[in-house]
Amino acid sequence: MISFYQENKEFVEEAVSEEKTLSIYNLIMDGGLGGQIIIALLFVLLAVALYIYFERFFTIKSASKIDKNFMNQIKEYVSNGKLESADALCNSKNTPTARLIGKGISRIGKPLEDIKSAIETAGKLEVYQLEKNVSVLATIAGAAPMIGFLGTVIGMIVAIHEIANAGGQIDIKMLSDGLYTAMTTTVAGLIVGIIAYITYNHLVVRTDKVVYQMEAKSVEFLDLLNEPV
Repeated sequence: MISFYQENKEFVEEAVSEEKTLSIYNLIMDGGLGGQIIIALLFVLLAVALYIYFERFFTIKSASKIDKNFMNQIKEYVSNGKLESADALCNSKNTPTARLIGKGISRIGKPLEDIKSAIETAGKLEVYQLEKNVSVLATIAGAAPMIGFLGTVIGMIVAIHEIANAGGQIDIKMLSDGLYTAMTTTVAGLIVGIIAYITYNHLVVRTDKVVYQMEAKSVEFLDLLNEPV
């Protein structure tokens, strides 16, 4: 046994070295042109998903910030008839809630239903702005695994083609390109899909919280207008 190892020491060490240096990059490059194209496409989708997530995350986070004394100040200004001061306060706060209240203040003097309708319309526009491009994440979450499975099918076709042209001399190495394509694209597609799915749902939850905040403050403002003088 010892003599066999000594005689084949160089071969064994080379095999171990090759196993240790096997990397994701090698797997992708060994998968052939088809696999490389699909991996590149999935990488682009991942970059787009991460960009949308962080851009929307910070936008929604900024939109959720509101001064705790904001409504108290609004109530004081409106009760004292200082509508210009109330409107100026709303304009100084760059948040959806402040813009809704500002829209309502600009309609004071008109029927309550008109004020409510104006606030609801402004609210729909604010929600649309908050959800901008978030649907793209949902699309990527669904499309990425399907693109990965497309790579799986391509890899299997390549492997079967090699078997058909082998003339009965089947060698696992000739199937490696197809198998690498099948496996790497499947894994990449699932990874991108999972990331997009998680980030999409996180943004939906954050957006719902902001929408709830907008609705609560709008109702509070309308109740203020309903209070007897």
